[in-house]
Amino acid sequence: MLFDSHAHLTDERFDDDRDDVIERAKSEKISGIINAGACMKSSAASIALANRHPFIYAAVGIHPHDAKDAVEADYAQMEDWLRQEKKVIAVGEIGLDYYYDFSPKEVQKEVFLRQLQLAKKNDRPVIIHNRDSHGDMMEILRREAKGMQGVLHCFSGGLEMARELLKMGFYLSVAGPLTYKNAAVLPEVVKEIPLERLLIETDCPYLTPQPHRGKRNEPAYVRYVAEKIAEIKGKTWQEVASVTRENTLRLFRIAAK
Repeated sequence: MLFDSHAHLTDERFDDDRDDVIERAKSEKISGIINAGACMKSSAASIALANRHPFIYAAVGIHPHDAKDAVEADYAQMEDWLRQEKKVIAVGEIGLDYYYDFSPKEVQKEVFLRQLQLAKKNDRPVIIHNRDSHGDMMEILRREAKGMQGVLHCFSGGLEMARELLKMGFYLSVAGPLTYKNAAVLPEVVKEIPLERLLIETDCPYLTPQPHRGKRNEPAYVRYVAEKIAEIKGKTWQEVASVTRENTLRLFRIAAK
């Protein structure tokens, strides 16, 4: 049974056929989906979606792209969700993105820090976005994330960064880019790190894996990521699916069904 540990099913690109996408996920034996928030609006929508579907769970958070719009009341609202909404299982997606710089770097770091503190206060794992910000990311995590649990989603760092994150207690998640022909560093990272510390995801509607690259991504395609990991590690895709599912349940404290 596969588990898509990171999706954005509330994205407008699913507005015309969201229910069909969810039904296809069920037909492909997807046992669970974590739908990540990126702003207050999408976080609220993620909760609503999770409350309608037993196998979907919600994460709430402010993405670095939206950090410039964060206000004080947002943190209080997120804390209310963490305490009152049973289907909210993590703070995310949060982090840093220096590729686009849609929000000033100092603002990104402040909003990221506030959400790490919120997760720590409420004893919740974090789902972390990191793009072209490895140095600042590791500096913040070394200083602020001791004793925390979480995942670097769609991991894009190198092997040394991966090893340090594993020592800190974090998991790494991989998505469609692992299947691309131009994937260079990521296959080596996947080969070297233990399967017991990996999660799989789609990040849909983004990062569609081969053989569907160029089309909209969806949870049913997470199997292609599992198959590529299996190829790299010399295992069956079913074994990869089983272990990564158990990893996801453990990290996010989700009861097995």
